[in-house]
Amino acid sequence: ELETASLGVVVRILSLYKRLSREATQALRTLDLELFEYDVLSALRRQGAPFALHATELARQTGLSGGAMTNRVDKLTKRKLVRRAADRGDRRAVVVSLTARGRRVIDSAIQLRLASADRSLDALSVGERRQLADLLRKVWLAGGGS
Repeated sequence: ELETASLGVVVRILSLYKRLSREATQALRTLDLELFEYDVLSALRRQGAPFALHATELARQTGLSGGAMTNRVDKLTKRKLVRRAADRGDRRAVVVSLTARGRRVIDSAIQLRLASADRSLDALSVGERRQLADLLRKVWLAGGGS
Protein backbone atom coordinates (compact mmCIF):
# COMPACT_ATOMS: atom_id res chain seq x y z
CA GLU A 1 0.00 0.00 0.00
CA LEU A 2 2.91 2.36 0.62
CA GLU A 3 5.07 3.81 -2.14
CA THR A 4 8.60 2.67 -1.21
CA ALA A 5 10.58 3.70 -4.30
CA SER A 6 12.15 6.67 -2.49
CA LEU A 7 13.35 4.49 0.36
CA GLY A 8 14.71 1.97 -2.13
CA VAL A 9 16.78 4.70 -3.78
CA VAL A 10 18.09 6.00 -0.45
CA VAL A 11 19.01 2.52 0.81
CA ARG A 12 20.86 1.75 -2.43
CA ILE A 13 22.75 5.05 -2.29
CA LEU A 14 23.79 4.40 1.31
CA SER A 15 24.94 0.88 0.42
CA LEU A 16 26.82 2.19 -2.61
CA TYR A 17 28.46 4.86 -0.47
CA LYS A 18 29.93 2.19 1.78
CA ARG A 19 31.14 0.08 -1.14
CA LEU A 20 32.54 3.02 -3.10
CA SER A 21 34.34 4.36 -0.02
CA ARG A 22 36.01 0.98 0.48
CA GLU A 23 37.02 0.86 -3.19
CA ALA A 24 38.40 4.42 -3.10
CA THR A 25 40.38 3.64 0.05
CA GLN A 26 41.78 0.50 -1.59
CA ALA A 27 42.75 2.41 -4.75
CA LEU A 28 44.70 4.99 -2.74
CA ARG A 29 46.47 2.42 -0.59
CA THR A 30 49.21 1.94 -3.20
CA LEU A 31 50.20 5.59 -2.67
CA ASP A 32 49.95 5.31 1.12
CA LEU A 33 47.28 8.00 0.92
CA GLU A 34 44.15 8.23 3.03
CA LEU A 35 40.84 9.35 1.57
CA PHE A 36 40.81 12.47 3.78
CA GLU A 37 44.27 13.37 2.47
CA TYR A 38 43.05 12.90 -1.08
CA ASP A 39 40.15 15.29 -0.43
CA VAL A 40 42.46 18.08 0.73
CA LEU A 41 45.07 17.54 -1.99
CA SER A 42 42.46 17.32 -4.75
CA ALA A 43 40.81 20.56 -3.57
CA LEU A 44 44.18 22.28 -3.94
CA ARG A 45 44.83 20.63 -7.32
CA ARG A 46 41.47 21.82 -8.69
CA GLN A 47 42.57 25.41 -8.14
CA GLY A 48 45.14 25.27 -10.90
CA ALA A 49 48.54 26.90 -10.56
CA PRO A 50 49.78 27.83 -7.99
CA PHE A 51 47.57 25.12 -6.35
CA ALA A 52 46.91 27.13 -3.20
CA LEU A 53 43.99 28.22 -1.04
CA HIS A 54 43.49 30.07 2.21
CA ALA A 55 43.05 27.49 4.96
CA THR A 56 39.55 28.80 5.70
CA GLU A 57 38.50 28.37 2.06
CA LEU A 58 40.09 24.93 1.93
CA ALA A 59 38.08 23.96 5.02
CA ARG A 60 34.90 25.30 3.42
CA GLN A 61 35.48 23.44 0.16
CA THR A 62 36.07 20.16 1.96
CA GLY A 63 33.26 20.66 4.48
CA LEU A 64 35.55 20.66 7.52
CA SER A 65 35.85 22.81 10.60
CA GLY A 66 38.91 24.99 11.00
CA GLY A 67 40.28 22.68 13.69
CA ALA A 68 39.84 19.57 11.55
CA MET A 69 41.53 21.29 8.63
CA THR A 70 44.46 22.31 10.84
CA ASN A 71 44.96 18.66 11.85
CA ARG A 72 44.84 17.48 8.25
CA VAL A 73 47.21 20.16 7.03
CA ASP A 74 49.60 19.29 9.89
CA LYS A 75 49.68 15.65 8.74
CA LEU A 76 50.13 16.59 5.09
CA THR A 77 52.88 19.07 5.97
CA LYS A 78 54.78 16.37 7.87
CA ARG A 79 54.56 14.19 4.75
CA LYS A 80 55.86 17.13 2.66
CA LEU A 81 52.75 17.08 0.46
CA VAL A 82 51.66 20.64 1.31
CA ARG A 83 53.21 23.74 2.79
CA ARG A 84 51.63 26.55 4.72
CA ALA A 85 52.62 30.18 4.65
CA ALA A 86 51.31 33.45 5.96
CA ASP A 87 49.27 35.42 3.42
CA ARG A 88 51.33 38.37 2.21
CA GLY A 89 48.30 40.65 2.36
CA ASP A 90 47.03 39.46 5.75
CA ARG A 91 49.63 37.85 7.98
CA ARG A 92 46.89 36.41 10.19
CA ALA A 93 45.62 34.30 7.27
CA VAL A 94 47.29 31.03 6.26
CA VAL A 95 47.70 29.87 2.68
CA VAL A 96 48.06 26.14 2.04
CA SER A 97 49.68 25.01 -1.21
CA LEU A 98 50.77 21.80 -2.85
CA THR A 99 54.47 20.98 -2.88
CA ALA A 100 55.99 19.47 -6.03
CA ARG A 101 55.81 16.09 -4.29
CA GLY A 102 52.19 16.74 -3.34
CA ARG A 103 51.31 17.51 -6.94
CA ARG A 104 52.92 14.29 -8.17
CA VAL A 105 51.08 12.28 -5.52
CA ILE A 106 47.67 13.85 -6.19
CA ASP A 107 48.06 13.50 -9.96
CA SER A 108 48.74 9.78 -9.49
CA ALA A 109 45.90 9.50 -6.99
CA ILE A 110 43.43 11.12 -9.37
CA GLN A 111 44.30 8.54 -12.02
CA LEU A 112 43.78 5.73 -9.50
CA ARG A 113 40.43 7.18 -8.38
CA LEU A 114 39.24 7.59 -11.98
CA ALA A 115 40.15 3.99 -12.78
CA SER A 116 38.41 2.79 -9.61
CA ALA A 117 35.29 4.81 -10.44
CA ASP A 118 35.23 3.40 -13.97
CA ARG A 119 35.44 -0.15 -12.61
CA SER A 120 32.70 0.59 -10.08
CA LEU A 121 30.34 1.77 -12.79
CA ASP A 122 31.22 -0.67 -15.55
CA ALA A 123 27.62 -1.94 -15.60
CA LEU A 124 26.55 1.47 -16.98
CA SER A 125 27.21 2.97 -20.39
CA VAL A 126 28.82 6.40 -20.61
CA GLY A 127 25.40 7.88 -21.38
CA GLU A 128 23.85 6.17 -18.35
CA ARG A 129 26.68 7.45 -16.15
CA ARG A 130 26.03 11.01 -17.33
CA GLN A 131 22.30 10.59 -16.77
CA LEU A 132 22.86 9.23 -13.26
CA ALA A 133 25.30 12.05 -12.47
CA ASP A 134 22.70 14.60 -13.62
CA LEU A 135 19.96 13.00 -11.52
CA LEU A 136 22.14 12.81 -8.41
CA ARG A 137 23.23 16.43 -8.92
CA LYS A 138 19.55 17.43 -9.09
CA VAL A 139 18.84 15.67 -5.78
CA TRP A 140 21.99 17.17 -4.25
CA LEU A 141 21.08 20.72 -5.26
CA ALA A 142 17.46 20.32 -4.14
CA GLY A 143 18.79 19.37 -0.70
CA GLY A 144 20.95 22.48 -0.43
CA GLY A 145 24.19 21.01 -1.79
CA SER A 146 26.77 23.21 -3.38
